[in-house]
Amino acid sequence: MHVVDVTEKSFETDVIEASKDAPVVVDFWAEWCGPCKSLGPLLEEAAAEKGVTLAKVDVDSNQALASEYGIRGIPAVKAFRNGHVVAEFVGAQGRAAVDVFLDELTKPPVAASVDDPELQAALAAGDYERAFELLLGRVDDDPDGTRELMVALFGELGHEHPLTVKYRRRLATAIY
Repeated sequence: MHVVDVTEKSFETDVIEASKDAPVVVDFWAEWCGPCKSLGPLLEEAAAEKGVTLAKVDVDSNQALASEYGIRGIPAVKAFRNGHVVAEFVGAQGRAAVDVFLDELTKPPVAASVDDPELQAALAAGDYERAFELLLGRVDDDPDGTRELMVALFGELGHEHPLTVKYRRRLATAIY
């Protein structure tokens, strides 16, 4: 784990590409921001304990990046996995809330909890679309279990991921 200062030039490599190997937490902050000064050290300590890379983005020096990620208030913290935002919060948080945020981010992937070999193979290959199709094919047999697994996969991909958007609708249609 390490803390890295990220700029618009290094964001693609330091955050997007790095998050394909391990989760990366991005702290959007500014020097003049009081809540940022209280959250920063707490976030650094918690990330170090969890072994998570923390990328720090000064919004004053990287305004285009802040705009691209919809930063309207700071501190804003976004967690990236597989190149996508998977979780976020805005405002100073206490240590307990930060720990919960990082625990959720670093929990084992859904594939580790699946007993079904076909589904596990799709997830191990990173073929989430195939996994969603398999699950939708089983929704009549186990609607609650299927919904629970799909929701966990949505969380793993991030709520804005195109597959999450597509299959959230399909799941709702199949169940309701």
